[in-house]
Amino acid sequence: MSVKSDKWIRKMAQEHKMIEPFEDRQVRDGVISYGVSSYGYDMRVADEFRIFTNVNSTIVDPKRFDAKSFVEFKGDVCIVPPNSFALARSVEFFRIPRNVLTICVGKSTYARCGIIVNVTPFEPEWEGFVTLEISNTTPLPARIYANEGLCQVVFFESASDDVCEISYKDKKGKYQSQQGIVLPKI
Repeated sequence: MSVKSDKWIRKMAQEHKMIEPFEDRQVRDGVISYGVSSYGYDMRVADEFRIFTNVNSTIVDPKRFDAKSFVEFKGDVCIVPPNSFALARSVEFFRIPRNVLTICVGKSTYARCGIIVNVTPFEPEWEGFVTLEISNTTPLPARIYANEGLCQVVFFESASDDVCEISYKDKKGKYQSQQGIVLPKI
């Protein structure tokens, strides 16, 4: 596997619609940067959020997740409560080729403020909007800016003779083609 450069990302986005909408340069003026970087793509967070609340005093259970544990919010700035988290979705829709795997890491601007972004790998042939977990590890409320960069996707491509036997699409993955913020499923 090899990590892929900005040139490869541009080609895949333009020829194969791997990322839509696609920003072919890094946008930086007055915003937390997004778009193509040297060896990745800085993904934006949309203006739709689900903010965790403990109003119902429920137990967090991935097998029986209660949607009432979240408050829905739509807006340009989301306030994540202290020591809590929010779910969001990407602005971009991704279509991952069969010979590609991605990892995603938070941007340093947020990390330096105690904001951790968790995104699981995009498996070969997965497609959809990305559900993003935004954790505020601080004892203070934190601002998240919609339509600005939140995390960076790094793309790894296998050798042409080493394509995976079973892709995410082949196994009919439960998060395939997700359209919005998707809660845990079994």
